[in-house]
Amino acid sequence: MERFRMVFQFFQSNTESVANGICAVLTLASVKMYTIFDFNCPCLPNYNVLYGMGVMFIPPVVLFFVGIIVNKHSVMMLEEWTRPTGKRKKNPAIIKFMFTNLIQRAMVAPVVWILVTLLDGKCFICAFSVSVDPSRFNGLPNVTGLDITRVLAKVPCKEDIIFQNNTSRKAVSRYLRCWSQALGWSILLFLIMLAVVARCLKPCFNHAAFLQTRYWSNYADLEQKLFDETCSTHAREFARKCVIQFFESMHEEMCQGMILPLDDEDDHLHGITSRKQVNELLQAWYRCKPDLDVTKIAQRQYRRARVRVTWEGDQNKGRQAFTQNGHSPHTDV
Repeated sequence: MERFRMVFQFFQSNTESVANGICAVLTLASVKMYTIFDFNCPCLPNYNVLYGMGVMFIPPVVLFFVGIIVNKHSVMMLEEWTRPTGKRKKNPAIIKFMFTNLIQRAMVAPVVWILVTLLDGKCFICAFSVSVDPSRFNGLPNVTGLDITRVLAKVPCKEDIIFQNNTSRKAVSRYLRCWSQALGWSILLFLIMLAVVARCLKPCFNHAAFLQTRYWSNYADLEQKLFDETCSTHAREFARKCVIQFFESMHEEMCQGMILPLDDEDDHLHGITSRKQVNELLQAWYRCKPDLDVTKIAQRQYRRARVRVTWEGDQNKGRQAFTQNGHSPHTDV
């Protein structure tokens, strides 16, 4: 249980790991959905293509949009694109970086679905059985009153009475399945080669610009997290003090004997003590985010540390001078 909690906290603190995990879950879900899907070709000339192509391409479109919706980068990208400029200029490179990562992860599950359908071959056979040249195959049934197109449309239906004691249906199915699998393996090989070329060409580009873009993309995510955590802390402290103030304003008899706790903790309200001030703070955060410069805070902390060291040094000098005059620093006056 402790190990599971640590893994869960790691995924919570790492947005990229969460996105990769969502991508993997959607990919596994697409494969599982295809395996449990009951494929039934209508075996009609006007509907085979619609059904086969629909099963092959409509679920990938759904998976693509689901991948975009569940990915946090989509919300971050839209917020970064639509926010007012304020004191911080918009960086198109960050938006481009988020969009690229979003599309890459959202495309994995749809591509896996298409590859699985092509390697399986059922959709391809159903969609293109009527497109086969009948002169390539001998022994196709010649049923009175049926044209060859209707006969070929029934190739995916092995239980049909037309193909009883006839091996031509298996020949057509093997032919189409070979084309389907060849197309699937070709697409997979192309994607692998594309990934290899992209990996090899990556050092040829400006790696420093890529590191900067990735850094500021992670910064935007962490900034929003810290802002949400600070708002949560402020809201908790604000609510606690509102409750204490409510109890203090109650009737004297109800509050008689009640000892309110002293507030020895750090004050997280930062001087914001009313609903109007909270709303103004949130509006100001949206309209004009702070500049990316924490020099003032660093200088203030440095001055505090310097004053503390100087004060401690003066104390030590005073003790040494007091001791050299023949007095002990622990002697009572």
